[in-house]
Amino acid sequence: MIGKSTEPPSFYRSQGPSADGREGFESLPTTASPWGPDSQHGGPPAGLLTRAIESLSDSVIGRFTMELLGPVPVDDLAVSASIVRPGRSVQLAAAELYDVARGRPVATARAWLFPASGAGPDQEQAAPAHGPEDGTSRERPAGWGGGYVDAVDWRWITGDLAEPGPGVVWMRPPDLVEDEEASPIQRLVTCVDSASGVSAVFDPREWGFLNTELTVHVLRPPEGEWLCLDAATTLSSGSVGMAVAEAHDRRGLVARSTQALLVQPRSG
Repeated sequence: MIGKSTEPPSFYRSQGPSADGREGFESLPTTASPWGPDSQHGGPPAGLLTRAIESLSDSVIGRFTMELLGPVPVDDLAVSASIVRPGRSVQLAAAELYDVARGRPVATARAWLFPASGAGPDQEQAAPAHGPEDGTSRERPAGWGGGYVDAVDWRWITGDLAEPGPGVVWMRPPDLVEDEEASPIQRLVTCVDSASGVSAVFDPREWGFLNTELTVHVLRPPEGEWLCLDAATTLSSGSVGMAVAEAHDRRGLVARSTQALLVQPRSG
């Protein structure tokens, strides 16, 4: 049986609906990025936006894109969502994540919703040749903060957070919202935003790989609590980079993701 000795806390605590129609959330310390306790890793906000979109319809998300408008603080947040293009076959949904203290949006998302009951041709699944039980648990790299990194259970097949180059890792995130089981797509987007870190080309203590967006094309909801991320980063000669990943469950491929990266040396 694979698992940590104690279950990590969730990423958020719901504060319920507000008068303006948004739902409020307390951001817990588990959301913090590796670079400091005051700003969040991109995974939990992606999950929160997905949760808001999923509440609009019984349809399934076929494509999800998050735009990060700035650092997401480890502070009170509010989220809202709406259908911006209704339809009988497909719908386009939008969501906004709002920094309550500063009175401004910090992230937005759009998602194409597809029928949940659609029947397609059966496709043979190519299951991964490994599972989380084959992976290795490793210590957090020196100089990295805990937060998200400590909250997620990592089982490395190849690579490491501190080892430059592509990486393959099984991930098991905690629940997104306290006392609420996260949906499969919420778990998926919470993990795939880690692709740029899993596959960092240079030492992330010397170079920053800030993703400005996350796009995920979903083939089907993942099954089970573990997700395998197979990630690689490509850099240009300038400030632009790209991280791509395939996400698998034990049955096979469930999604592909891309991230546009701002690559800059870290000051100090």
